[in-house]
Amino acid sequence: MFQAIPYEGNRSGSFKGVLEQLKALIQDEPNAIANLANASALLNLFMKDINWVGFYLYDGKELVLGPFQGLPACIRIPLNRGVCGTAASERRTLLVDDVHAFQGHIACDAASNSEIVVPIIKNGELYGVLDIDSPLKNRFDSEEQQFLEQFVDILTAQI
Repeated sequence: MFQAIPYEGNRSGSFKGVLEQLKALIQDEPNAIANLANASALLNLFMKDINWVGFYLYDGKELVLGPFQGLPACIRIPLNRGVCGTAASERRTLLVDDVHAFQGHIACDAASNSEIVVPIIKNGELYGVLDIDSPLKNRFDSEEQQFLEQFVDILTAQI
């Protein structure tokens, strides 16, 4: 049974706690969709000042909406388009302080002002992306980027 643990103290300690919870949630579960669903729920519970968190999965042509928490979202995103498509095609994390200044931004939720997207690479191949939006500008920083990249690494080993 899952119990929410209050995150107190410094951020790095909180990040470590979330990573441990992720490991416990996905341990011994082979179903990728179930693991992605629990991962998005965990991040939604833990992260403050976000309005959407979830996954887009690569189907060989484009990114397709996967498990998420938040308002209904864009279903398909072409590679090289928007923050998600760009992060996927470049295979690198994109941290965008102001999405309205990002060339080609796709506005699924008009309330979003900043975004971080972490590509998911499994066995050298693009699997998808973790996408997190916030209504605040400058919401994400490099420490959180490192945490989310570790989160994706743990998740990737199990999906």
